Amino acid sequence: MSWNWQLPGWPNFSFETDRIIGMERQFLLKIGSSTAYLKNIDQNEYHQFVVEILSQEGSGSSKIEGELLDRESLQSSIKRHFGLITPTKVRGRKESLMADLLCDVYETFHLPLSHEMLWRWHAMLFDDQAHLDDKGKYRTHPEPMQIISNRYDKPTVFFEAPPSAKVFDEMTAFISWFNSIKETGTILGHVAIAHVYFESIHPFEDGNGRIGRALIEKLLSQYAGRPVLIAVSKVLEESRKEYYAALGTCNRTLDANTWVEFFSQAVLQAMEQSGNFLHFLLEKSKLMNRLTAQINPREEKALMRMFECGIEGFQGGMSAENYIKITKASRATATRDLTHLVELGALVKTGELKYTRYWLSFTVKDEKGMR
Repeated sequence: MSWNWQLPGWPNFSFETDRIIGMERQFLLKIGSSTAYLKNIDQNEYHQFVVEILSQEGSGSSKIEGELLDRESLQSSIKRHFGLITPTKVRGRKESLMADLLCDVYETFHLPLSHEMLWRWHAMLFDDQAHLDDKGKYRTHPEPMQIISNRYDKPTVFFEAPPSAKVFDEMTAFISWFNSIKETGTILGHVAIAHVYFESIHPFEDGNGRIGRALIEKLLSQYAGRPVLIAVSKVLEESRKEYYAALGTCNRTLDANTWVEFFSQAVLQAMEQSGNFLHFLLEKSKLMNRLTAQINPREEKALMRMFECGIEGFQGGMSAENYIKITKASRATATRDLTHLVELGALVKTGELKYTRYWLSFTVKDEKGMR
């Protein structure tokens, strides 16, 4: 039975536009909403947003491949790239390399895709991998490029990509298609096809998944006319099994309906998460502006520590013990400060006695969701 690239219609993947038209409308609305949000945040908040989303994207993409990145080190590397002030920290090599890739995709989103761009990205990812024969170039090995199950007793070939001898021609066609598809059709459908098309060629010896997901960010940004700043890879990692299964439905067919629908839902979910974080930054700004001259340095330090935890909040909630560790205050002072922050509407108190916890007021959910 033939693989997709051996079929007569290759590489013309097909899908029914009607099946994603509703999601396409949602996507366009969310793009407009995020653009409006971005106009209302200051430069510091924008930098925080960029660093957070890029780090989520990089961490998620690497985790899909079974590689765990240190979040603080990755963020530090991204901040350093943009010239932002960051505490001195030993940056891990793999985090630094991923940061280089993320920032390059962000800064060059508007440029046409090229062989050289893809080779540069690959070289960035594997700069420290001496064992890799084809670093910064397409694969050349004569052996078949196969995706095989991990079972040693009964290995199964899930997919076999075009032979290395055909890769350059296949990628030339892909790049030409990638740079011209924005003229007609649906956005989500085209981006979904771009990903499965690239992954089907599997042009590199290693790193195809991470570079293929970078192309998702690039193409979405080109459609939007600005970096879209959504962590699609984070969402895909959260449903990794379903992600691979949906991609796999295209292994032996050019019918991409299942994949396109799954991918479109993932993009919308990523946009929802990104929008929530933007809302968090706006609420943080409004809160701190309102509290100006009303809080002492200890209270400000504790709030800033809570903000660092992002939309997920301080794990387990802020306790008096946490407050004491952060501010070095006495227990009596900690209790007084926390009560003051509740009175100001900055924090919400839950529980009693040793179970008392404090939460940022605008992250506490009611029946309608986040305030």
